[in-house]
Amino acid sequence: MSSNGLDHHWYLVSSHGSILFYIALHPGCSIREIADDLALTERTIWGLVGDLRRAGMLEVKRAGHRHHYTVNLDAEFHHPVHESVPLRVILGELVKRYAGADAERPLVGV
Repeated sequence: MSSNGLDHHWYLVSSHGSILFYIALHPGCSIREIADDLALTERTIWGLVGDLRRAGMLEVKRAGHRHHYTVNLDAEFHHPVHESVPLRVILGELVKRYAGADAERPLVGV
């Protein structure tokens, strides 16, 4: 652990945070779309999505040949400053404003 105690914590302005924001605002997106829009490799996205899924922040369901990603807005973000704050507080208003008509449906366990 580093001297600042922040190892293994994620920032909102990080690859993990960017993916959470992206999926919250683009439900139904694919790994390729995320990679293209965030200028990261698909392999990197798969790894980050896996981290977020294991942390309980993303749910991944397979339908046919596609994976569908949803943000668990009841999960807490992994960072000492935000650790007791659910993603709903961080992402909820953005989703309502910018995700269009789909924003009214819950993003948990769709």
